[in-house]
Amino acid sequence: MAAPGARSRSLAGLLPAQTSLEYALLDAVTQEEKDSLVYQYLQKVDGWEQDLSVPEFPEGLEWLNTEGPISVYKDLCGKVVILDFFTYCCINCIHLLPDLHALEHAYSDKDGLLIVGVHSAKFPNEKVLDNIKSAVLRYDITHPVVNDADASLWQELEVSCWPTLVILGPRGNMLFSLIGEGHKDKLFLYTSIALKYYKDRGQIRDNKIGIKLYKDSLPPSPLLFPGKVTVDHISKRLVIADTGHHRILVVWKNGEIQYSIGGPNPGRKDGIFSESAFNSPQGVAIMNSIIYVADTENHLIRKIDLEAEMVSTVAGMGIQGTDREGGGEGERQPISSPWDVVWGSSGSEVQRNDILWIAMAGTHQIWAFLLDCGRLPKKNEVKKGTCLRFAGSGNEENRNNAYPHKAGFAQPSGLSLAAEEPWSCLFVADSESSTVRTVSLRDGSVKHLVGGERDPMNLFAFGDVDGVGINAKLQHPLGVTWDKKRNLLYVADSYNHKIKVVDPKTKNCTTLAGTGDTSIVVSSSFSETTFNEPGGLCIGENSQLLYVADTNNHQIKVMDLETKTVSVLPVFRSGNAVVDGPLLAEKQKLGPRLPKSAPGVSLSPVAASPGQTLQFKLRLELPSGTKLTEGVPSCWFLTAEGHEWLLQGQMPSGEIESISSQPTISLQIPGDCPSPEAVVSISVFLYYCSADSGACMMKGVLFSQPVQIIGAQQGQSTPVELRYAF
Repeated sequence: MAAPGARSRSLAGLLPAQTSLEYALLDAVTQEEKDSLVYQYLQKVDGWEQDLSVPEFPEGLEWLNTEGPISVYKDLCGKVVILDFFTYCCINCIHLLPDLHALEHAYSDKDGLLIVGVHSAKFPNEKVLDNIKSAVLRYDITHPVVNDADASLWQELEVSCWPTLVILGPRGNMLFSLIGEGHKDKLFLYTSIALKYYKDRGQIRDNKIGIKLYKDSLPPSPLLFPGKVTVDHISKRLVIADTGHHRILVVWKNGEIQYSIGGPNPGRKDGIFSESAFNSPQGVAIMNSIIYVADTENHLIRKIDLEAEMVSTVAGMGIQGTDREGGGEGERQPISSPWDVVWGSSGSEVQRNDILWIAMAGTHQIWAFLLDCGRLPKKNEVKKGTCLRFAGSGNEENRNNAYPHKAGFAQPSGLSLAAEEPWSCLFVADSESSTVRTVSLRDGSVKHLVGGERDPMNLFAFGDVDGVGINAKLQHPLGVTWDKKRNLLYVADSYNHKIKVVDPKTKNCTTLAGTGDTSIVVSSSFSETTFNEPGGLCIGENSQLLYVADTNNHQIKVMDLETKTVSVLPVFRSGNAVVDGPLLAEKQKLGPRLPKSAPGVSLSPVAASPGQTLQFKLRLELPSGTKLTEGVPSCWFLTAEGHEWLLQGQMPSGEIESISSQPTISLQIPGDCPSPEAVVSISVFLYYCSADSGACMMKGVLFSQPVQIIGAQQGQSTPVELRYAF
């Protein structure tokens, strides 16, 4: 069907009629009155001499979640269609998604409704299809999405902001537009009456649209879009926000999981670990046995007690709040999309850790939750349990000001505390202004550190430039962490796919690691390694190691700041882990990848019987004058691709603590073997340094052991030596 003649192609053509409707709706009392007003409006719009027609999707655009490109005037005829103009970095666009999910749950394509996401990028990084794919997965978007990288449809319709919804009738005729978030009631009202109106006229078709979800094509992973990571400096454990799996992981420094809390599906539930649920958690902060969690899409702050193994809610009501002042107590105070949390202290001289600072991305502010009675700068005593605004007007701006409530942030997404003098501040990764800012703990004043520009209303001053202060350019940074030992700030420059370092004294910002390329490059070098939208980072091991949540690579990377080497933290499950979320049954997939340069050693086939144990004895030699790197676990992993049955119930990995006393790896042949032949792979990762620690590196080797299953069950063991000299 060809597109009909159009009076205009811009949304401005709807404005007079829809404005009149919305004024009339303000005076309507009953639902029947509202339904009638919308029905009458549709009669008027549908009776125009010419439709206000939407342009066809341009040819050659990239599509997700579909079997192929979609045409407005072929595939979508007979449907009420909602076009969602969005960009995946935008917190307002994220806030709209639950409304769209609810609408999709109420009406399907068989009912005559289809939602199409029209991705119109703000940042250059958001024009890349692979990055949009990651966002589609991260936010569980299941409707078709088109990558309108050049914003051609946006421009033709004269869309002005993100998000914007355009509701179409079954001829591609524009009916309504909704700008911004917070219009759920209107969205449901307009959609339901439009479906009824056109069903009454026999113009709705119940044909299905070819949907092919991108997420169904992906292999499982131990981590899925990890957003943030923090370290417990006492126990040396890491806490990982496994955001895409909707859970919190507590892991030992070798990557072995101690606790998995929540997941695999989103939800909201307090209680014991096995029953608790989160929804896309981000920021995490741990001290002793207590973890606080920014439960982002639940709009809550949660508390995890590792000793009691309980989860509770301490702030938020589970609905998106619009309050920009706060001051309510805990669970009676609504909040909006908390993105990061960090421990802090009130104005007392003693470090009491009595405040939880919150990056409240949804209202573009910094908030505080009082863990005990205390005093904030320029405020009287605040009682325990109070949750309130500390800095930020709530306007989305890049505005610095000596008065904290007059300053403006733009989706603050990362926090780090430098409590000591002369700093005494919070560092803030202010993502939408592409800046790093500071908030004084003395008086609350907000100052610029690096990135952005002087115009507080310009949120498009982004780039990838090393430099000083305003001359440095970032692109949507999501994380910061303070190195107290070196007096340096590390920044996850997320959309530039880099880790940068800032000297707050000189305001000099330089690239520390990452090439800017998102392809997975296995390298131990800072200059050659790659990241993909890293979302968070933390400092550990007495400022030796920097842990990075490499979000779109689904990894935690470990950067040794002394040896300038990078490795991947292997996240794996032990037999004793308290695990309630999803972990792969195929444990062999949980190990890190060997470098491409790693040698392979093919061993002679070995014969073994069911019940017999193979004992692989490591016999590895380091280069002369070197030693294993302290604090970085060398390790081994077993895999058996295509023959996973061979590893059921086995220990799939372990550490190599000493070269002088190397482990023996045991593998017992199962009593019931479905195949007479298999190949066992033993991957070995060694981290070693020169004796003076002047140079360190990571090396790997892959041993391949063919196994032939013969004879009846036996009980003896068969030794196999794994020799290699590095």
